[in-house]
Order: sequence, then C-alpha cells, then structure tokens
Amino acid sequence: MTRRYVLTGAPGAGKTTIAAALRRRGHVVVAEAATDVIGQTPQLEADSAAFLDRIVAVQRERQLAATGALQVFDRSPVCTLALAAYLGVAPPRDLAREAERIARERTYERRVLFVRLMGFITLTAARRISLAESERFERIHAEVYRDLGYELVDVPPAPLEHRVARVAEVIAAA
Repeated sequence: MTRRYVLTGAPGAGKTTIAAALRRRGHVVVAEAATDVIGQTPQLEADSAAFLDRIVAVQRERQLAATGALQVFDRSPVCTLALAAYLGVAPPRDLAREAERIARERTYERRVLFVRLMGFITLTAARRISLAESERFERIHAEVYRDLGYELVDVPPAPLEHRVARVAEVIAAA
C-alpha cells in the first residue's frame, strides 16, 4: 500500500526547501503544482476558477504518476481548497470533484506535515505575498485541513536540518 504524506503550510514557510532536502535523502517527493502553473500560464491568475482548476489538474496528474511505497507531496488538493477560501471564491467544479475523490479514496495520510512560517517572507516571481497575508493564509490553511478531518503535525520554525529530521521522524514512524 502506498503511503502519501502532504507537506504543507503557508507561502514562504519553507516547504520547498524541506522537500528538496528530503529528495536529496532519497525520498520520493512530488513537486508543488501552483508555482509551476504560475510560471507556465501566468494569465490564468486573472481567472480564479481556471487557475484553481489548472492547479488541481496538475496535482492529480502528479499524484497518479508518482511511484514508490512512500511519497511526500509538496501540497495537495486540500491546499487548493484553502487557496480558494483565501481568495474568497467557491471551489470550482474540478477542484470540488478532486476534493471529493481524495476524501473517498483516502488518497493522502490523515497526518499532514504542517510547516509553520519562519517569521519572514522571501519574495519570488511566484510568491508575491506579505508576511501578514501569509500568516492569514496559514490560519485558513490549518482550518481547512482540520475541518476535513486531517491531523496537523507541526513542523515549527527551526534550522533546516531540524525541520527535515522532524518530517523524517513522522514519515518513518508509520
């Protein structure tokens, strides 16, 4: 049976850095979709429904293509639901269907690795959010996961090696 863990948190929390360190340790890590969608089709950002549906389509493609008995995902469709809530829009049809599918199939482990903000934001071409907005997103994000019955396992602010060790400890314990 495949175990799929979600590594999540607000923009700028350090998820991608942790994911890269896990990959270097030999773990199967599935890359975040939203950053790639922004880079490949920036025009979609103007259309929330199309943007969210494209993100969830890429997430589904990557989930179905991933191999290995243990997989770590840099975000999941639940994160895309949280993004819809953050944007103040109803989840579009494809996102709602994918959320129903992953709940029905129990696609992801119920314990979710929730990477907490470090207290600063490094802006990038895809990350154009203030620390205050990222903190707001973090609260919404946690609420959406909890409302869907997931258990959040905190990955607190700390040096990278401590955060990676925390994640490795959780995924090895199952």
